[in-house]
Amino acid sequence: MSLGPYVIDARSGRVGQVMGREGGYVQLRPPGGGCEWDCPPEAVAPAPVAEELRARVRAVDQEERLP
Repeated sequence: MSLGPYVIDARSGRVGQVMGREGGYVQLRPPGGGCEWDCPPEAVAPAPVAEELRARVRAVDQEERLP
């Protein structure tokens, strides 16, 4: 499965990676993994470059810690 871009949930300011769509919502997952959450499409905004870079670093760090 191809992972989507990092975005901001404008309701909470949380950064998440787009995992897909379900029932009219965008499903987001925190950088490095964790529990997905649903976000209405109108509350999804592109992540600023600095936030996206931080998210990518966290995801790589998490992958390196896994056995």
